[in-house]
Amino acid sequence: MDCSAQYQALGISPAVYQLGEDILSHLKPRFEAIDQVAEYNQNKVLFAMQKNRLNATHFAGSSGYGYNDEGRDNLERVYADVFHTEAALVRPQITCGTHALTVALSANLLPGDELLSPVGAPYDTLQEVIGIRPSPCSLAEYGVSYRQAELKADGTFDYDAIAAAINEKTKLITIQRSKGYVARPSYSVKEIGELIAFCKAKKPDVICMVDNCYGEFVDTIEPSDLGADMVVGSLIKNPGGGLAPVGGYICGTKTCVDRCGYRLSAPGLGQEVGANMGLLTSLYQGFFLAPTVVSGAIKGAIFAANLYEKLGFAVVPNSTEQRNDIIQAVTLGTPEGVLAFCKGIQAAAPVDSYVTPEAWDMPGYDDPVVMAAGAFVQGSSIELSADGPIRAPYTVFFQGGLTWYHAKFGILQSLQKLVDAGIVTL
Repeated sequence: MDCSAQYQALGISPAVYQLGEDILSHLKPRFEAIDQVAEYNQNKVLFAMQKNRLNATHFAGSSGYGYNDEGRDNLERVYADVFHTEAALVRPQITCGTHALTVALSANLLPGDELLSPVGAPYDTLQEVIGIRPSPCSLAEYGVSYRQAELKADGTFDYDAIAAAINEKTKLITIQRSKGYVARPSYSVKEIGELIAFCKAKKPDVICMVDNCYGEFVDTIEPSDLGADMVVGSLIKNPGGGLAPVGGYICGTKTCVDRCGYRLSAPGLGQEVGANMGLLTSLYQGFFLAPTVVSGAIKGAIFAANLYEKLGFAVVPNSTEQRNDIIQAVTLGTPEGVLAFCKGIQAAAPVDSYVTPEAWDMPGYDDPVVMAAGAFVQGSSIELSADGPIRAPYTVFFQGGLTWYHAKFGILQSLQKLVDAGIVTL
């Protein structure tokens, strides 16, 4: 069936549509490989749910303290089985990925300990958590020191610098899998596993934590399969499958996760409290759908890379590189380009498609940030979204799409807005 007339009715010019079709004609083998990963991960989630005898009683809501919430506890067993860890903390009380990381860090670092980032500076919002940028209640305020090993010029790990940074105070090493707002490579699970092995060879008792945001289900293995003591993420990204309305997870060793439970609630209470507030059906079903949803987002990222690289823009990853997360960075070179791209993504949304995204001073960021996200769940970046700081070299970061077809439409709309603004000529 020819959908060109339908796309034209939705504002996509014949030239933009045809360019997209030309790009797609070469991507079928890559898309088939993505589908195979999704099938493997779908089975992995299914088997974990069957092993833990998921049934209708596990969807019951709880309130107040949430004592004896078997559905909540069973969800955590399912997560632990999928990530191959001893324990898991999966709670709607975790508000976002930054909150999950804060819980994991503050639970496992004590005054006098040192935190090390071997991948350069962490994502913007974590810098105030650590105290790189001073903030009330930061780790620095509680006597936790910090150091980082810069990456090499090509974005790879500087093992000499990492070895020099590890010392007797180093308690926890935080590894950010995705690129954040830096046009560097995102790291494969294999690369992260090699880094963890190197760090533990230098200091066997060091805790290795991976910020797994945007990376879940992109590969058939997770960092916890290759030595990570904790993997941490947000349920309104990949593992929520677009259905989770809030929440985060921490999967890892029982010792680390127990401490996280105490930090999230209170010492002595831990994981025994925390009502599910009637959200369990969405959390279970979203996790079940996540492998397929993630596969559509990866296809969208690959399509975007091929389209914009053909037009002469710098893209990370490039059109042929392996995918390690769902994020596609496109360097547009001007503030106007970033804004036009985001306007296209917003215009393609099912929610708030009629509004115009503008850059503003968001909490936790040094520069004005523009975010396009007409989502069913506010801030859900597994849904079609694009964002970026208004700073040189003016790179936009695209991700998500609950279906591949929506991701495709969003990318075409982003290009259409660039064409309409005279920034791109076809």
